[in-house]
Amino acid sequence: MCGRFSLTATPEEVQELFGLEEIEGFPPRYNIAPTQAILIVAGDRRREEGDNRTDRRALLARWGFLPGWVKDPADFPLLINARSETAAEKASFRAAMRHRRVLVAASGFYEWHRPPKATKQKSTPYWIRPKDGGVVAFAGLMETYMGADGGEIDTAAILTVSANNSIAPIHDRMPVVIAPEDFSRWLDCLNQEPRHVADLMTPAPDDYFEAVRVSDLVNKVANSGPEVQKPASDNDAPDAPARSAKKAAKPQAAVAGDDQMKLF
Repeated sequence: MCGRFSLTATPEEVQELFGLEEIEGFPPRYNIAPTQAILIVAGDRRREEGDNRTDRRALLARWGFLPGWVKDPADFPLLINARSETAAEKASFRAAMRHRRVLVAASGFYEWHRPPKATKQKSTPYWIRPKDGGVVAFAGLMETYMGADGGEIDTAAILTVSANNSIAPIHDRMPVVIAPEDFSRWLDCLNQEPRHVADLMTPAPDDYFEAVRVSDLVNKVANSGPEVQKPASDNDAPDAPARSAKKAAKPQAAVAGDDQMKLF
């Protein structure tokens, strides 16, 4: 799964990577949690014939997917991730896989390694980032949910896939990464059905990410500064993950509030 991630790139870097005409300014965010606003890129802006400008737009969405048929969000589970292997068939994600595929801008993500219970060791957090730095694009799904009062809110989930050989010792799942050369195909929901983009939902190459052990500061949503990405010392966390480990600790969920749809 992916329960926390970060976006510390500048707006200009995000704009350039995704080929956006414009983007609003935002500060670096080091510890993005469920129910908070995330920056997504959709390819649904319609243009008149002959207009060669991009059809991509950046927008904010609540990290927590809500299908349109949900009656009461309070009684519906928080869907922050969707399994790429089954999303096209699941009732919650089927329509979005066909019509509302998006990209989620990130600088990396966090994952927790859970040692065997018999060891009585604490879960160990890792900051997982591209080895070459820069912005990474996670595959995502979007749904605009309309409440009983007529209000609308854009919601999103991140697609996951089986972990590659580098991440598997920490956790058995990881976000789907879409390469820049595949952005157009992934976002083209008019011509590309889920079966046409299934080949994009594979683990990132083994040498794409590097995992940095960090302290328990990242466990708390209130800790949102660069200190959460500081490499941990030997006294900060348990030993490195055992190769047989397959599950991670569940990070704390954020509490929704009036400021959750803001980038700052």
